[in-house]
Amino acid sequence: MAAYLEITLDVAADNRPKAAGVYKLLVHNKYRLLDKTPGATSKELLVREEDIQVLHGFATVENAKAYLESDLFTKEVSGELRLLLKAEPEVRIYEVA
Repeated sequence: MAAYLEITLDVAADNRPKAAGVYKLLVHNKYRLLDKTPGATSKELLVREEDIQVLHGFATVENAKAYLESDLFTKEVSGELRLLLKAEPEVRIYEVA
């Protein structure tokens, strides 16, 4: 069954373009999430007035959970974004019914 991983990033308005750039560089270009992450099916970056949301599609809930525990997420993506965040990311996993 398919799943979505939603990560909400609390980033100050003046840092949002930089945070979006970091995400695009790491996830789209450098690490190619869809090519190298088991079960990854889609990725979207939503820059809103109040925050940034990242929406990843996965084949299963287990794939989404595994990504959250991977070095790519815990060290690379989170590590690069950590200094731009005002608070810890809010993470939710949704199973498609």
